[in-house]
Amino acid sequence: MPNSSLPTLFQQFNALRVLIIGDVMVDAYVWGKSTRLSPEAPVPVVNVARTENRLGGAANVALNVQALGATPLLCAVIGDDAGGDQLLQLLHERGLPADGIIRSSHRPTTFKQRILAHGQQLLRIDSEVETDLNADEASQLLAAYDDLLSRADVVIFEDYDKGVLSETIITECIARARQRNIPTVVDPKKKNFLAYRHCTLFKPNLKELREGLKLEFGTPDVDRAGFEAAVARLRAVLTPEIVLVTLSEYGVFAQQNDEKTYLPAHLRTISDVSGAGDTVISIAALCVALGQPAAFTAALANLGGGLVCEQVGVVPIEKQRLLEEAQEAEL
Repeated sequence: MPNSSLPTLFQQFNALRVLIIGDVMVDAYVWGKSTRLSPEAPVPVVNVARTENRLGGAANVALNVQALGATPLLCAVIGDDAGGDQLLQLLHERGLPADGIIRSSHRPTTFKQRILAHGQQLLRIDSEVETDLNADEASQLLAAYDDLLSRADVVIFEDYDKGVLSETIITECIARARQRNIPTVVDPKKKNFLAYRHCTLFKPNLKELREGLKLEFGTPDVDRAGFEAAVARLRAVLTPEIVLVTLSEYGVFAQQNDEKTYLPAHLRTISDVSGAGDTVISIAALCVALGQPAAFTAALANLGGGLVCEQVGVVPIEKQRLLEEAQEAEL
């Protein structure tokens, strides 16, 4: 894309409304110091210095969409519990809408608490269930989705295998989006990997591609034929318009029709890879909504994913910095 049109594209992001459906969660952090072992068991005693709750899962994708200038519309099911209260408070603090959030007394809010001392994670405590929604919860979720879909330019499916996105709900949501000619982009997990038929863009990583297809193959640098055969299998089963595979240190791969694009990773000081996938899917969704070709979409998403890896913790992308780096890279 000519450098002169990049600012125009980034300006167009501001008019987009992005419906994100999937698993939201609270990422909680407890930082402290540990200087002794407990007399009760051979475990460290952590004296708490500070705590922080952050938005995670599909809610972090909403933060990335917001950071890129677009309007996120979040659709999910949370518990009628203290974790749910905290999640709604975090949404409110970040100016994110909660009108598509369903509360249920039958399941807890997904809450992941990390205990850290001296810069090292000692323990993670997960409060969650992975069972599918019951009939009432599913009905409420689809009603909320329908309401938000009427306002959306693109839909992101953010699947963490926590039960909000079942095969039935996925099929129904994609069908309803297709009826309105609204593109769908997918960040999959293992359980429902093959449920996303007829989506617009499908974005697995290498591990998810192997597990989802139950195929063994090497990385593209040593086994390009095996990797491309897996992508061909994926395209045959799901018929997505675009496949975008994130390859960690090997960059990204994209295919649209018969055009295949391999892009190397941007060499950076990697501080933390967590949250990079959320940034990649957010950028990809906005590009798809604006009809950008797969090669450019992959290049911009690859650049954005690299940028957030320089930050510690799960943080949204900085729009202005992404624009400057895209211009410098002459995407």
